[in-house]
Amino acid sequence: MGPAGSGKTLVGELLALRLGWEFVDGDSFHSQANIEKMARGVPLDDNDRIPWLNSIREAMKQWNAQHRNVVLACSALKRSYRERLQISSDVKLVYLKGTYDLLRERLHARKGHYATEQILTSQFADLEEPADAITVDVAHTPEEIVAEIRKHLALA
Repeated sequence: MGPAGSGKTLVGELLALRLGWEFVDGDSFHSQANIEKMARGVPLDDNDRIPWLNSIREAMKQWNAQHRNVVLACSALKRSYRERLQISSDVKLVYLKGTYDLLRERLHARKGHYATEQILTSQFADLEEPADAITVDVAHTPEEIVAEIRKHLALA
């Protein structure tokens, strides 16, 4: 979890590859209306996010019932969002933490993604940093971040 530009997709894909697990990007659960809203630089509010989170929660319950190991990339900015996604004690939360300036720089370098600096600003305003997560500084390389996550999960 983390704001736009924190590397959720890149790190998540790499972590899933290293673990031999599936990777799913939470962005794929957004409605077309949400994507269009964000592309216009309009931040999502709870009314936009709750149906999105509910869709992710249902998928997670399905994966859990099927005993599938999945790395899920999801912003999960607020504690209430993370609580909604905490379907079992098997769900482990990793917070990809970065400074506003670093993430803004990464967003400016990205091509073809709907997240804008306005979205980042609103995400930092909404962000409630988790106290109960594996927290990793995203200033490191993706390989270093994945190694740190695996060490904390005892999956090195």
